[in-house]
Amino acid sequence: MTPAITVRNVTKTYTEGNLEVAALRGVDLDVQAGEIAILVGPSGSGKTTLLSIMGCILSASSGSVRIGGEEVAHLPERQLSQVRLDSIGFVFQGFNLFPTLTAAENVELMLRLKGTAKQPARERAHELLGQVGLGAKTEVLPANLSGGQKQRVAIARALAGDPRIILADEPTAALDWVSGQIIMEMLCGLAHDLGRAVVIVTHDPRVIEFADRTIRIENGTVAEDERATLAPIELIAANQPGLLRAVQ
Repeated sequence: MTPAITVRNVTKTYTEGNLEVAALRGVDLDVQAGEIAILVGPSGSGKTTLLSIMGCILSASSGSVRIGGEEVAHLPERQLSQVRLDSIGFVFQGFNLFPTLTAAENVELMLRLKGTAKQPARERAHELLGQVGLGAKTEVLPANLSGGQKQRVAIARALAGDPRIILADEPTAALDWVSGQIIMEMLCGLAHDLGRAVVIVTHDPRVIEFADRTIRIENGTVAEDERATLAPIELIAANQPGLLRAVQ
């Protein structure tokens, strides 16, 4: 089976004045559909740079990046924008919601970018918000939502493009842990029930229990890549039997 994401010998070098700083040094990594891969490591190790390259936000200095088998590492921005729109959903620590748009309008915007007509887009936005437990909050502005609710809107928006890949950068960092668990349950559901490839950057050690794989990045390289001995959904069922589990 072709991996959802394939990274081969990827490097990324930044120029700071007269200095060159190597953020990534020959990274090799595959991420399969249906798995939760969590990137951990110290600040400055290259985790977010790697996530951004996998998400076609940054370009690698060298190496190969394939999305569903298609080489994207050196595509022009116009084509990268289309890859992002077609294949990748993003969930960020800061939610990145438009403050003057309602929850439904934030989700609807992604659908409109995909070419969906206004009324079907609105109906689908309401459907997605219902799936993440926000059916009663569709017309509420982000300022009047809790952190956990904002992150659920962000997940609904990420799902609006029907992407095969979800990339999340510190999705629980701004949340209390009850809300964080619910968000992780949803991300697990996207991987295990809907077959998305989910990659998460985190500094939160509590998130690790949800991983199918934990990939440690140090000094711009993959220092360790471990698979979970207990499937995340089995661990969740054992520890949190009543917790909301997945987006159906």
